[in-house]
Amino acid sequence: MVSEKDFISTEMASIEKGSFQWSSPSNIALVKYWGKKENQIPANPSISFTLNNCKTITKLDVSKKETNYTFSFDLLFEGKPKEDFKPKIQKFFERIEKYCPYLKQYHFTIDTENTFPHSSGIASSASGMAALSMNIMSLEKALNPTLTDDFFYQKASFLARLGSGSACRSIKGNVVVWGKHSEISTSSDLFGVAFPLQLHENFHNYQDTILLVDKGEKQVSSTVGHDLMHNHPYASTRFEQAHTNLSALKKVLENGNLDEFIKIIESEALTLHAMMMTSMPYFILMKPNTLEIINKIWKFRNETNIPICFTLDAGANVHVLYPENVSEKVLQFIQQELVGHCQNGNYICDQIGNGSQLIQL
Repeated sequence: MVSEKDFISTEMASIEKGSFQWSSPSNIALVKYWGKKENQIPANPSISFTLNNCKTITKLDVSKKETNYTFSFDLLFEGKPKEDFKPKIQKFFERIEKYCPYLKQYHFTIDTENTFPHSSGIASSASGMAALSMNIMSLEKALNPTLTDDFFYQKASFLARLGSGSACRSIKGNVVVWGKHSEISTSSDLFGVAFPLQLHENFHNYQDTILLVDKGEKQVSSTVGHDLMHNHPYASTRFEQAHTNLSALKKVLENGNLDEFIKIIESEALTLHAMMMTSMPYFILMKPNTLEIINKIWKFRNETNIPICFTLDAGANVHVLYPENVSEKVLQFIQQELVGHCQNGNYICDQIGNGSQLIQL
């Protein structure tokens, strides 16, 4: 079994300078992770669709330093210095230094941008930390060319998790499992793994239209929300439920049963928000328009039998999930009935994707 010690770099060469660039996508959890232990270890397993269009593109320029006492980096967002991002990167470097002891030997220029508006209400920490981790692993590969591809991606996911838990699900694969689960032998709390079974054709090119209900900053951060699970009266039941739902969803992703898929996905979304509403202190991240959209989706599905469903992240925005072969009717419904509930009528069309991609410089 892989342990944290396996990711500590030892034998390293040295380079004077280097330049790498990766894109990493956002992902949307189907079975939600809510609650974590020390060192970004999840309290329950989760599974997500990797997205295709919503991604972060990060370039890392590396140059050797004279001294190696401190971390040294400049951070650019869309080509301009972004000081308020720096503490998060500093904290990330501190967390991963044990596994990447070469970091203080180099000065980094991190130039990052998103294909979606930063203030859109779509979490960019997962895609951002994944893209940065891929670049760091490209540096490590330059320092140690003997790294295997499997180790490269596994360690990238391991590092990304230390930056933002769900970032470990943005590295590789169209469907990714993170967290130990008894029925998935390759699963681990330390990194995400590609769903090991054949994905039914019903889920090929599965669509995700993201309705941007509220683009403001959440009044309660995900970090705070996770912490509130420690003394939550329903936490143990919830963690058990996540294991059960992942077992059920594993079968569904193989057999293509869309009715069962819908039940699991919507129940998971509402359970996530139920955990928020029943924590102490309690809080609500859904908005009135979130509920309007959910009710209209239910009404449309009942009237048409089109297999459309919703999921939610830790916020007010609604991800509308549906197979590619009903796209035309669903998009018509979204434009006629749902766009009016979005902030400034904004929504993003996306679909299932394949993970991080190297950009050749």
